[in-house]
Amino acid sequence: MSELKEGDQAPGFTANDQNGQSVSLSNFLGKEVILYFYPKDNTPGCTAESCNFRDNYQSLLQKGFEVIGVSIDDEKSHQKFISKYELPFTLIADTDKKIVEAYGVWVEKNLYGKKYMGTARKTFIIDKEGIIKKIIDKVDTKNSSEQILELL
Repeated sequence: MSELKEGDQAPGFTANDQNGQSVSLSNFLGKEVILYFYPKDNTPGCTAESCNFRDNYQSLLQKGFEVIGVSIDDEKSHQKFISKYELPFTLIADTDKKIVEAYGVWVEKNLYGKKYMGTARKTFIIDKEGIIKKIIDKVDTKNSSEQILELL
């Protein structure tokens, strides 16, 4: 599968959110979507990134954005993460790894010389028609919202 590029159609998906409700990317047509992929609930970088989106959520909404987080954690893990940090947006439980694979973020990682498969931290800005407008490979976890607004 070729790597996604800016200008490509964003791969559609349907998966469960933290409450077991089915969510499709197509539900958000007409809104700009910040689709952010992160490795794991309750880890320092992922918490910083998610809390930055939380802290800037109202201003992102006012600019017409919807925020959706995706990790391979299950619904129960997402519920705990949301409740611990009062996250106001949807987290998708991609337990079958279909979405991370479709977006090319399921990658080989290397930790202390040990290779393993995991989710790359990456953010996709998807326009109102479902086209990828921006891809952020080097996410600034503590300033993720500001980073997005500066690029657009």
